[in-house]
Amino acid sequence: MTTPSASAPPPPSHTSRAHSFNAAAAQYAANRPSYPPALFDAIEALTARPLTGSRVADIGAGTGIATALLRDCGADVIAVEPGEGMAAQFRRALPGIPVIRGNGNALPLTDGCADFLTYAQSWHWTDPAESIPEAFRVLRPGGALALWWNTDALDVPWIAEEADRIGRFLGIDIAAENAGAGARAADPEGRLDFAVRRLRWSRSVPVDIHLANVGSHSLFLVHDEEAAAAFFTEERAHLLRAFPDGIVEEVYDVDLLLATNS
Repeated sequence: MTTPSASAPPPPSHTSRAHSFNAAAAQYAANRPSYPPALFDAIEALTARPLTGSRVADIGAGTGIATALLRDCGADVIAVEPGEGMAAQFRRALPGIPVIRGNGNALPLTDGCADFLTYAQSWHWTDPAESIPEAFRVLRPGGALALWWNTDALDVPWIAEEADRIGRFLGIDIAAENAGAGARAADPEGRLDFAVRRLRWSRSVPVDIHLANVGSHSLFLVHDEEAAAAFFTEERAHLLRAFPDGIVEEVYDVDLLLATNS
């Protein structure tokens, strides 16, 4: 069993974790999960407004996984991404969608320019004390702020077992990490009246894609490479016992939080 070293260094900073994605942008783009169509149906139902024809700013867009889906829904999308490596990967994948450098704490966008402001897996990298006022400055009256995260479905036995192994290796509580997608974490001062939805979906991927997906998370990206490689060797063996055909059924709950600029 792989365990953290007794002389492990202090936990990585929030900033170092945020910047870690830039060197792993291609890995992120190739292996991270997408989002189900039901997510975008829920956004439209909660706002009573179609995405088609709406002006959407996708913040912390990363490599463009959510941005491309919003475009495919018919939205007029612009992306905002702070990281140079992620923005470069975005431009290679989606040359027809504008992406500008910036972050949610100081949006490089004009007042009242957006019908929707979306954050896919990225709100937790902002400071809500700054990003909430910025969001509602950029949204038009009646516009909506939509935040969402794919979280591991920990009621699925093999996922809970893997989460326990990852948690012990990294020295974290995976259930607590998942709880970071909740309304209280998103808005600690309780200023927003969020509508909340949870949507379950799954995808089937080869075991190596699953492991590359796990490895694209920031705590692994900033971890000691040799120790992480040893962990993934052990984890691959665990997974092949659970999935002898080498195809892993990943199960996710998408946590959606939506607030309207009334």
